[in-house]
Amino acid sequence: MEALELVRVRELDVAVRIWHPGAPRTVIAWHGLARHGGDFAGFARELGPGWRVLAPDTPGRGLSSWSLYPAHDYLYSHYMTVAVAVLDHFGLERVPWVGTSMGGLLGMLLAAEADTAGRIERLVLNDVGPELDPDGLASLATYFGVPHRFSRFGELEAELRRHYGGFGITGDDAWRRLALDSARRLPDGSWTYHYDPRIGEQFIHDTPRDTWADWQAIRCPLMVIRGATSPLLRADSVTRMAEVHPGLVRLEVPGCGHAPMLDRASQVAPIADFLTRPRRDLLPATDRHHGVPWWRRGLAWLRRKRAG
Repeated sequence: MEALELVRVRELDVAVRIWHPGAPRTVIAWHGLARHGGDFAGFARELGPGWRVLAPDTPGRGLSSWSLYPAHDYLYSHYMTVAVAVLDHFGLERVPWVGTSMGGLLGMLLAAEADTAGRIERLVLNDVGPELDPDGLASLATYFGVPHRFSRFGELEAELRRHYGGFGITGDDAWRRLALDSARRLPDGSWTYHYDPRIGEQFIHDTPRDTWADWQAIRCPLMVIRGATSPLLRADSVTRMAEVHPGLVRLEVPGCGHAPMLDRASQVAPIADFLTRPRRDLLPATDRHHGVPWWRRGLAWLRRKRAG
């Protein structure tokens, strides 16, 4: 992280971690349920200095405020409000979005809603989609629905290795960094994870919605990344996603479950290609004008007429 900005959303401070703050292009990178924006350090490094990476900490995680009203604030509807506030704070009318798990679903909802669809220029979903395996989802809800306490830091690191094995992390140094970025002390000197333990209440209070209808409504270029052994996003779900959106770019990552860390060239290079490829090359002909403001289409028509 090279810079940090705090965005005020009602009574909450939302921390936004920034890499390459002077870069000419910007991408939003949003983390998963119980993680934080610091997970995208490797992504920013691999993507390179041409991209400013903005990685918010969702309320209740990392450096952002904890909510006094979890039943109202730890919900996708509020996360959408937070996301729009972040876009407005940085003056981003339209921006590509890379989202891991929860962060991907958040991007998908923004891209599907009429009021916000125009803000998402293209969307990368990391091991998530409109259909999630119910057993994998239940496992997540069970794990994050209870507090975790460890007498020693080493116990926390060992638990991280067990629970986050699907990240595809290799090497003791990488696991130690993840542990350092994931831990906080409790008043009695024991250890727990960085996040508010009440974030798991999202599984109780959030309103179910037809996410396949959301998927159908999206008109921006789309890419999905799947861990080859993912317990959450099934291969047949990705196939169905592509049936709805034939232009969907797909990447399966070997040796990963839920979810790839996006911290190495083999994972980031295909994302970089997707982010830089001309939009018209990523959309079926029938979708190329969706989400483009009428005045931009009018200017394009006028230029073509003058040139012809």
